Amino acid sequence: MVPVNLPGGEHKQPTHLARNPFGLIPALEDGDVTLFESRAISKYVAKKYKHSGTDLLRVGNEKESALVEVWLEVESQQYSPHISPLVYQYIVVGGLYKQTPDEKVIAEETEKLAKVLDVYEARLSKSKYLAGDFYSLADLHHLPYTYYVMTTPVKKIFDARPHVKAWWTDISSRPASKKVTAGMKH
Repeated sequence: MVPVNLPGGEHKQPTHLARNPFGLIPALEDGDVTLFESRAISKYVAKKYKHSGTDLLRVGNEKESALVEVWLEVESQQYSPHISPLVYQYIVVGGLYKQTPDEKVIAEETEKLAKVLDVYEARLSKSKYLAGDFYSLADLHHLPYTYYVMTTPVKKIFDARPHVKAWWTDISSRPASKKVTAGMKH
């Protein structure tokens, strides 16, 4: 783990731009492989270390692997577009920049996220985790933004859905999740 001084503009310097040409975080250097984009990095790590722990992609089972891919896409295309602006408004605008969050954005995105969570509630009423009765990368991808949103008033839309609430409690209580979130600032 190499911290990057974002306020100091370190992410826009040539050294970091060589790792991530968009000047964003994260980036991963693993021997002669350099990757950027968190989802690509997590898939790479999950594939590389699938025999050292939990197979988060369920590579050996076609059906389970396909369901993991479906829910990875759901997180990316349905969940993230609505939770990301909420994290930005509450954590970045309101927290980091000490400015007033845009209540219109918060209301609109909370409503949209609630509809997504209705789909999650239905799914999680049939299985313990999103892709089935096994923890996968699809669940893990929800950790960062959800962790931050659970420190805001938006938490109530998660708590109002018992299966979603139980799922979040489960995935956020895992030892690896606790280790990661212990280092996350909000």
